[in-house]
Amino acid sequence: MNLRRIDDVLHVDDVPLTELARFAGTPVYVYSWKSILNRLKQFEESFSGIKHQTFFAVKANSNLAILRRLANCGCGFDVVSGGELERVLRAGGNPSSIVFSGVGKSEEELSFALKCDIGCINLESVSEYKNLVRTATTLNVRANVAIRTNPEVDTGTHPYIATALETSKFGVTTRDALDLAKRIVKDDVLNLDGIACHLGSQISDIAPYESALTTMLGLVERLDEVGISLSHLNIGGGFGIRYAQESELQLDSLAKELATHLAGRDLTLGLEPGRFLVGPSGLLLSTVHYTKIDEQEKYPNFAIVDAAMNDLLRPALYDAHHEIEVVETSESETRTWNVVGPICESGDFLGLDRKLALAEGDLLAIHDVGAYGFVLSSNYNSRTRCAEVLVDGSDVHIIRSRETMDDLLRLERFA
Repeated sequence: MNLRRIDDVLHVDDVPLTELARFAGTPVYVYSWKSILNRLKQFEESFSGIKHQTFFAVKANSNLAILRRLANCGCGFDVVSGGELERVLRAGGNPSSIVFSGVGKSEEELSFALKCDIGCINLESVSEYKNLVRTATTLNVRANVAIRTNPEVDTGTHPYIATALETSKFGVTTRDALDLAKRIVKDDVLNLDGIACHLGSQISDIAPYESALTTMLGLVERLDEVGISLSHLNIGGGFGIRYAQESELQLDSLAKELATHLAGRDLTLGLEPGRFLVGPSGLLLSTVHYTKIDEQEKYPNFAIVDAAMNDLLRPALYDAHHEIEVVETSESETRTWNVVGPICESGDFLGLDRKLALAEGDLLAIHDVGAYGFVLSSNYNSRTRCAEVLVDGSDVHIIRSRETMDDLLRLERFA
């Protein structure tokens, strides 16, 4: 993210965060379009030597304004629900550049996808295959499909975000994929176009991708032997970014290795960046409401802010680390703080044991929240969800208004 200090005030692009807070209030998600665009360009340049197609993983950040700008840049989209599909279509995404993944697609969602004539539906079980055949037959349409396989690669990430093991709910085993492919090619309503996988999230090493690609290419060869030819192979996403001490995945090295394995094959490589594009491009701006200081240093010091776990769930859910920075340099004493929210849960924290010079009323910037930030937010404790703002140079756009209590209550009825 393009962050810099001017006169001791943190700026995003050309906008001081103090002014943005006065304009939009806090807590508020702030995204830099220049950062997103620069990371997209970096991604495309890294894979420019490979025949590929990029599908933005909508689950990372589904704001309509960001989706529209990505669509205008030529991005395809990876969706995992009918709601995400609707968002992409309303944002102007090309239906032929949409991949629909996910283990629990309902008949209604499959019907919606078929009517929209999207590019590909990733099948993740035999039951889903049967349901899709019934739905496509009823609609009298032909669907492009791929089989999502589990190449049995352990990425070493948090167990909640590891998705390519045989113990995972996602996809089918490579052992079962061949049999499923043989069934699909006999159906007039399905066109088997490719195979796919997704290893998980926050992967910083290229070795898991290389291992997965080797396994998947072995499956491609076995399919070739029985007369089944594919046009694409989707390696998924999970490209890791730096939150604290992690190493960001080296895309150039990854692309070089994948190109070596794909040489001489007429396959389009599918790639699904989400976090990589938007994660470092967003921050959560929050105000310190109260401080609780232990002068005897026996217990923690607490900085109680107006953002909470309902706004940013990752620290409570994954014990995730996000750097926290005071927006305006002050002369306050530096102490070790637990930065916590007002929700009635001991797990409501945004950062623990942080050395910060802060005081009541100060603004804090919580970094690298552009992915899996707002999309995971909720109304727990009947808290309204915060606003989202897009910064583009000196321009500031409110791309989601702050919820009101009327918004929160309008669907409820007395009985």
